[in-house]
Amino acid sequence: MSLYALKPKFQNLLRPLTGSLAQRGVTANQVTLFAAGGSIVVGALAGLGFLARGLFLLIPLWLLIRMALNAIDGMLAREHGQKSTLGAYLNELGDVVSDIALVLPFLAAPAFVSTDVWLFALVAVMVECAGLIGPLVGASRRYDGPFGKSDRALAIGAFALWVGLGLPMGWFAVWLWRLLIVLALVTVVRRVQRGVAEAG
Repeated sequence: MSLYALKPKFQNLLRPLTGSLAQRGVTANQVTLFAAGGSIVVGALAGLGFLARGLFLLIPLWLLIRMALNAIDGMLAREHGQKSTLGAYLNELGDVVSDIALVLPFLAAPAFVSTDVWLFALVAVMVECAGLIGPLVGASRRYDGPFGKSDRALAIGAFALWVGLGLPMGWFAVWLWRLLIVLALVTVVRRVQRGVAEAG
């Protein structure tokens, strides 16, 4: 089970706002670029957390906004005739850029091992690649869990909140981070297996 399953309900809440944005001439590609650019800015600010750990609190706040933006750009594309080849590229690349931008600030958190942070970022990219390869082999774009994009956002937001509030971190914080890396790897395997099964 992945948080991705809740996406339709979230989209329903945002549909009136999306319609209003479409009427004002806002495009899906503009929203996508804003989401990626915002993630880079927030990630850069949070990376200064070694100076002021409270900056990490920007991450969970931005993740809520980014989640809404991701839903809005998709609805603008599908429901308001804004689908485009460029938009597909921007959407997928924007998600990867945003993931990396919001994970790397944890290099500034002394409680985490830098190798784990880099590995988490790498595996996040692998998860998305495993989903994207589906259409190349005759399957659908795979969104299988247990640790897809929405789940990663929840985990990253929780860690950032934890760091930003200055809550105590013991050895379990490191091992929880590594558990999430394992779950991401499981997600890669599952997406590959189901993509192969679907294509076959």
